[in-house]
Amino acid sequence: MEVTTLSYQNLHVHGQLFANMFRARHRTFIQQAKWELPQADGMEFDQYDTPASRWVAVHRHGEVMAGVRLTPTTHRCGIYSYMIRDAQLGLLQTIPSNLLQFEAPVDPNIWESSRVFVSDLVPAAERLRVQMQLIHEMVVSARELGATTLLGIIPENSPRLARRVGLDCVPVGPVMDFGGAGSVCVSISMATKLH
Repeated sequence: MEVTTLSYQNLHVHGQLFANMFRARHRTFIQQAKWELPQADGMEFDQYDTPASRWVAVHRHGEVMAGVRLTPTTHRCGIYSYMIRDAQLGLLQTIPSNLLQFEAPVDPNIWESSRVFVSDLVPAAERLRVQMQLIHEMVVSARELGATTLLGIIPENSPRLARRVGLDCVPVGPVMDFGGAGSVCVSISMATKLH
């Protein structure tokens, strides 16, 4: 199992990995979760997949097992900035605008974590190990990017799991219903040490 942080600067080094990550996202979010998201050629993407973002992929032999996207809160592309802020501003119809208890920050030290997934193809016996690899690389990459905090939307029970592995993860908004599953906006400190 390998873990790679992808950027537009290093895509050429990793062959099909970038495309395979978008294919894995398609399977997870469009085929499995039935979310209505942009897609092309069996890949899921949106307006936040820009050269400013980074993508962490856990993979084996080119198959993407898990992933997450990191986006700076300072980035803008047309009318869009980052998902949580844009939802708060009412630009995204599928995410409630009251998802965060405070004004969404625009700060070079705060990045957004989004499109977090573990593929349903990962065997149950490997899921925790894959999640740990993803979390570890996400924290390492975020720190290297200068992030002291990540904001993200995760399943409502995930903050407990995050704290169990040493991640300082605090809910900062109400529980929201996304297709029958509860999710919550969280703030994750990059200052903590992982177990």
